[in-house]
Amino acid sequence: MKKAAGHWSRFELAWLVVFTLIAVVFTVISKDSFFGFTVFITGVLCVVLTAKGKLASYGFGMYNTFGYAYLAYINGLFGEVMLNLLFFVPMNVVGFYMWSKNMQGGKLSMRQMGMRGILLTAGVCISGALLLGFGLSFIPAQNSPYIDALTTVLSVVATLLMVRRFKEQWLVYIVLNMFTVLLWVIRTLEGSGEGLLMIVMWSAYLINAGYGYYNWNKGAKEALS
Repeated sequence: MKKAAGHWSRFELAWLVVFTLIAVVFTVISKDSFFGFTVFITGVLCVVLTAKGKLASYGFGMYNTFGYAYLAYINGLFGEVMLNLLFFVPMNVVGFYMWSKNMQGGKLSMRQMGMRGILLTAGVCISGALLLGFGLSFIPAQNSPYIDALTTVLSVVATLLMVRRFKEQWLVYIVLNMFTVLLWVIRTLEGSGEGLLMIVMWSAYLINAGYGYYNWNKGAKEALS
């Protein structure tokens, strides 16, 4: 047990404890289901383990993918539903395989992009969000089409960067998490029962994205040295 815990920093352990307690409190206050709570916890574990470059992140990520897809469906966020079921499920499998091929001594080999790659990524995010948002706006039950589209496109791009082990995934995740929090704030104001817990979950992701960039930035520099 001590050996396993030794691989975690004090910040990481404190982060998990704090947001687990917050999740419990919000579950009780909002009378959310145990299912919603498990989606929150597996999501937190997934992003923390991803920030640490651990293969186990994909196991928790698979459960979170199916769970979040269901919550998005009952809240009319169909872009999120399609993203999770049609993209994240297969990418969990692909990501696990590709990461397993790039582990050196149990540590993931991390990379960084050049300026050309960064500009191309930004262009894909902007154009993709506009096109998808326009398409989603024609679905009668769709809520917040352009924000939903933006978070969907950013999620796809960030996941592709993650699978290819680029540290810039975390910059995309920071923007993504900010807009996803906004998306669930809107849904909460419109009466969503799961909204508060999702706001807390995505706020946790936002904090973790900052830590993830810090950790992967160090890892990418070590790989170049």
